[in-house]
Amino acid sequence: MKTIALYSIKGGVGKTAAAVNLAYAAAESGKRTLLVDLDPQGASSFYFRVRPARKLKARGFFKNANRVDSSIRGSDFERLDILPANLDYRRFDIMLNRMHRSRGRLKKMLKGLGGDYDIAVLDCPPNIGVLSENVFVAAGIIAVPVIPTTLSERTFEQLRKFFKKKDYPISAIRAFSSMVQTNNRLHQETMHRMHARYKCFLNSVIPLSVDIERMGIRREPVFCYAPTRPGALAYRTLCTELLAVLESASPYKQN
Repeated sequence: MKTIALYSIKGGVGKTAAAVNLAYAAAESGKRTLLVDLDPQGASSFYFRVRPARKLKARGFFKNANRVDSSIRGSDFERLDILPANLDYRRFDIMLNRMHRSRGRLKKMLKGLGGDYDIAVLDCPPNIGVLSENVFVAAGIIAVPVIPTTLSERTFEQLRKFFKKKDYPISAIRAFSSMVQTNNRLHQETMHRMHARYKCFLNSVIPLSVDIERMGIRREPVFCYAPTRPGALAYRTLCTELLAVLESASPYKQN
């Protein structure tokens, strides 16, 4: 099973919307896909109308493979399953800090599920801690949505510096422009400058879109109600790019 993590230190950058639509697009392309909601807010679970995994507590998530497996729920879409979150996941860092070899726990858990899926998409909470380091160890690609603003660029550079400091493979980071306003000159200038500076940026550009914002009302991926609109087309391009990276002969680590 190959793993893509949607991750950002900064919140409000379109991470969960990207995770939901990427998981849908991967399943639609024929991949057996598992969307793993690691955020205690459970937003990606909400979008798929899946109830929180109330019986799966933070400690059991990394210690009880049978309970994790039994918490996986089917979605309304072929080849797409969801491992939902619950509020107890806010304790992940506390639990992991108490465990031996804590940074490899998520990778071990995902490996136990790998026989049933081709792709795992991780929707990660917007912070940096022991859980984040588990994500960095487990995922083949760290897909980072970046709004073309000064603060988003700053947090992206912080992430790169953290990878270098901790000796994580910085080649695993793949960034993409998110929530881009096409009529905003500063957005366009910042985006072009960042794409020139950081060679890890994908070609995909996710627009700031009312269609994408409607996901919270519709509780389904944008493909379901606006499949030919710019938002859906952008997510399809993103999926194609990321799957191509996973399939290429590259140094990415996989479960």
